[in-house]
Amino acid sequence: MTAAILPRDALIDEGDAAPDLPVCDHYCGTEDRMRKALALQAELGPVFDVTLDCEDGAPVGAEREHVRMVAELALSADNRFGRVGARVHPVDHPAFADDVDTLVGRAGDRLAYLMVPKPRDLADLQQAIGHIEHVSRVHGRGAALPVHALVETHGALRDVFALAALPRLQSLSFGLMDFVSAHRGAIPQTAMGAKGQFEHPLVVRAKLEIAAACHAAAKVPSHCVVTEFKDASAIADAARRAFREFGYTRMWSIHPAQVRPIIEAFAPSVAEVDEAIEILLAAQAADWAPIRHRQHGQDRLHDRASFRYYWQVLGRARRTGQPLPAEVAAALFGDAPD
Repeated sequence: MTAAILPRDALIDEGDAAPDLPVCDHYCGTEDRMRKALALQAELGPVFDVTLDCEDGAPVGAEREHVRMVAELALSADNRFGRVGARVHPVDHPAFADDVDTLVGRAGDRLAYLMVPKPRDLADLQQAIGHIEHVSRVHGRGAALPVHALVETHGALRDVFALAALPRLQSLSFGLMDFVSAHRGAIPQTAMGAKGQFEHPLVVRAKLEIAAACHAAAKVPSHCVVTEFKDASAIADAARRAFREFGYTRMWSIHPAQVRPIIEAFAPSVAEVDEAIEILLAAQAADWAPIRHRQHGQDRLHDRASFRYYWQVLGRARRTGQPLPAEVAAALFGDAPD
């Protein structure tokens, strides 16, 4: 009897799968907040990343001491799942080279990624990546270290499709605050709020361009911050809009209270997961040929295009920590039975 073909082998061509990143990226800049974030990650599991911030987190004049502390945290037992990254200074900042040398040289094989902020254009990001690769070769660490980048300048937005196409790049994030400030007062401060950032045309345009560029290059678009942290419903609503209306598959958190609402907002519902399982198991039984499936009281036809969608629903369920029945995980993901 021929073994069933897994969805990832039947449906996804080489190079078409986006990186399998958690849906939430939590930023923290001081040692106590970093340790609290790592403790929360230990509690919840690797359903969110922790980014240790060497840019906004480093006290002016103490950048060298700060980045060494970050490297030690990345190397520590508190980095339980290997889902800890670090944000370095911009490529033209005096601390950039030391940031990269310290992080890659000491912890290059324990970091999940490096985040590069404020590239002014494609050349800036290429320069930053080139230096990261050089330091990796020198130290013999971090050979496969991915790079994330922040789109928060006019030039980066202009070059966003070229940025997303860079081979080492894994994800692009939208830097809302700096992007608004770059308009010199022409965009009101309301466009930085949980509601206004989804309505102002220039901000909406930027978000859509970034999402489109990432999906075209099979990279992960990461949505910007929401400054509200006491109103869980506002956080959850922003996360749902980021995913359902703007196509983002990941979102920043800047306060521990934001982590759970973001994860829950990106998670598919139980009904969505059940429907995806039914369709994919039926498709697998038909060797991935078109099928007819009864949904919502009607017979509907499905083929590989819709199969891919439902496969992505299950991938999102896994990334948000939703357990699947053991037999489903074995049949569709190839997991070993317990």
